[in-house]
Amino acid sequence: MKPLRIFAIIAACGPLLWAQAARDANSRYQTREGRESVAKSLSSPDRDQRQKPRELVRLLALREGMTVADIGTGVGYMLPYLSEAVGPSGRVLAEDIYDDFLEKARENATRHQLSNVTFIKGSETDPNLPENSADVILALDSYHHYNYPEKMLAAFHKALRNGGRLVIVEYYKRPNAMGPNSDAMTHIRLDAPDVVKEVEANGFRLASRDDLTKESQYIAIFEKN
Repeated sequence: MKPLRIFAIIAACGPLLWAQAARDANSRYQTREGRESVAKSLSSPDRDQRQKPRELVRLLALREGMTVADIGTGVGYMLPYLSEAVGPSGRVLAEDIYDDFLEKARENATRHQLSNVTFIKGSETDPNLPENSADVILALDSYHHYNYPEKMLAAFHKALRNGGRLVIVEYYKRPNAMGPNSDAMTHIRLDAPDVVKEVEANGFRLASRDDLTKESQYIAIFEKN
């Protein structure tokens, strides 16, 4: 087979292969029992050490009065940190596609007495954020779950205000990135350079990228074109 034809086949199959990888990452989310198992890991006592939430909030450069969207909020792990950062005059938009996760996030917000959080039911193709509503969109460990990244990115672009930023925190697609004997090579859809290419092909430009946790997670900050 000629090299050009091989390249054409790979290019044509690329999106399908990425979608298959996302389906693999999403397999545990298809049942309530699976989501209960995920919820336990999302609220694990050692998550602060791994996720570094206060350092992450500092990197987001949130200010009083801003609106920040937490995409795939899950059990609402980041909500207390985001709520504190934007203050009483700011807003946190907590989005997820699963009702049971949203319920757990609401319980977390109530427990922490957060009065500036709005909950949004999204879908696989659209987080349903209001147009021109967000200063910062945070996709924390959620980007590799997108089966329709182009549609999600278009929705992010529409929701961000002028000068707004999309912040993606993701695991590297490397052995052990998600821990010893982890399945990062099949669980993570794209490694960092390809995530950047995909996002920049859909209306954004990379402003910065750096490790959040060395050899494990990175943070990529994008501005809308």
